[in-house]
Amino acid sequence: MLPLVELIIDENESTDGIKAISLVHTPAIEENFVALSKQKVELKTLDEEKRIVVSLALIPDKEIYRRNSKGEEYNIVFSKETVRKASELYFKNLNNNNATLEHEEKTDGVSVIESWIVEDVEKDKTAIYGLNAVQGSWAVVMKIDNDEVWADIKEGKYLGLSIEGRFSAKEAELSEVEQEEELLNKIIEILKD
Repeated sequence: MLPLVELIIDENESTDGIKAISLVHTPAIEENFVALSKQKVELKTLDEEKRIVVSLALIPDKEIYRRNSKGEEYNIVFSKETVRKASELYFKNLNNNNATLEHEEKTDGVSVIESWIVEDVEKDKTAIYGLNAVQGSWAVVMKIDNDEVWADIKEGKYLGLSIEGRFSAKEAELSEVEQEEELLNKIIEILKD
């Protein structure tokens, strides 16, 4: 079983939070950054004439596999509280016009114009759009004024969104069974000595 690391926003860390949202086709993971682009979250076109798309930016309580630069494997997870806090801080810091392409190239003419936290999955707009959101997910609507980016979306070059930000990490609480297994392993180690 891989270690589970809960990513949080530490209010004492001024660098914590989402700085941009990237349009992606394949994942691009940078050290100390979280890039969530392989999570089967689709980019749906709402209005082709107005160039509006919708997607989920973050999904709470979903374990996401990661491997760091040292080759260590683990899963990350965001709580509902962190998803909400991240979405609020994103707008509070006026980051809704910060967009990148594949986490590499800043782009103009791409803005988050609407955002909400899913409260009721059956009555939420995400159900209308077929996004299969869970309660606490962060949904975003983007306006694409950039002609080149819009052409790339229509051609399928960008299929989803991925957040860019810094988060603090804490070990997620172990379940009772995991705690018992950990204690048993420690006892076995002591007995070996």
